[in-house]
Amino acid sequence: MAEARTLPASGIEARVREIGLVLPPAPKPFGAYVAAVQAGRLLFLSGMLATENGRARYSGRVGVELDIDTGRMAARLAVLNGLALAREHLGSLDRIARAVRIGVAIASSGELRDHPKVADGASELLQQVLGTQRLPSRLVLGVASLPLGSPVELS
Repeated sequence: MAEARTLPASGIEARVREIGLVLPPAPKPFGAYVAAVQAGRLLFLSGMLATENGRARYSGRVGVELDIDTGRMAARLAVLNGLALAREHLGSLDRIARAVRIGVAIASSGELRDHPKVADGASELLQQVLGTQRLPSRLVLGVASLPLGSPVELS
């Protein structure tokens, strides 16, 4: 969820260019739901998966089929998808005043204990793009499975 400003002033778009990020096309819904809803100044995004071109880029559970580093890359890709969707909906990332909260669901075995390391793949990219002052609070959960076999889903 991100709070939208009325006037662009934050320079997030310039920061994206500065660090060399190329955002993918905004992901389309995989079912009967909308990808983004704005309520007043708040923008809510539906779950962001680690997808490219409508397919899972990574598939499997962290700590079983995938290692921590691959989970981190999946979390990073999910953030890129979220940023692309926010840009599409808002017209510019500069309209983001602050990210409020991010939930990171990680498909894993019951033995995995490194959930925060995986979630850091998302948080570290958000910090690069938004800066420390706009970082959201975070909730990290381990789950048995996620849509499309994705190892990570952000909400």
